[in-house]
Amino acid sequence: MSESEKSPLERCALIIVDMQNDFCEGGALPANGGNQTGHDIANYLRVRHESYQLILTTQDWHVAPGAHFSEEPDFRDSWPPHCRAGTTGADFHPALKNLVEDLSDAQIRKGMHSAAYSAFEGEHPDGMLMREFLTSQEIRQLDIVGLCTDYCVAATALHSAQFGFRTRVLIDLTSGVSADTTETAIRKMRAAGVEILGSMRES
Repeated sequence: MSESEKSPLERCALIIVDMQNDFCEGGALPANGGNQTGHDIANYLRVRHESYQLILTTQDWHVAPGAHFSEEPDFRDSWPPHCRAGTTGADFHPALKNLVEDLSDAQIRKGMHSAAYSAFEGEHPDGMLMREFLTSQEIRQLDIVGLCTDYCVAATALHSAQFGFRTRVLIDLTSGVSADTTETAIRKMRAAGVEILGSMRES
């Protein structure tokens, strides 16, 4: 089969970004609609998981991230403490917890000692950087979902496009911190060649 005849989803990975309790309502740093996004991603996974060659999850896993944490955060470069390693806040959203254990191929942790917005700053459990792991698996495309649209989702998508992956953000499976910063992030992603799609697109 020639490259042009292959399915658009061949050698495609789904990246579920930071679907953690602290980023959902009731957590330390909630995105508006985070809980619903957790349920929506869970439903999508049940229906579409076989479409992907790899399913990866990421987690903020902060130990001592320096100025990323602040008691007087500016909510741009500094934030209230969140997703501390090993806490309930760093756990996956309850709707996804069992699915992640059953379906994900790897759980990527990031930000032990830095902000680490992008999933590409995280490591595979065997020590490989995420980019190296994806390349080793001959992944060419990424679909990205999760939290938060305007920060970790956008940072991951921008790195993905920079590294030469065909990159798609399934925007209705994300939630942002604010409407203004989400709008700005979407413009930046589109300018970098990232496709902004709905999860119910034809594929």
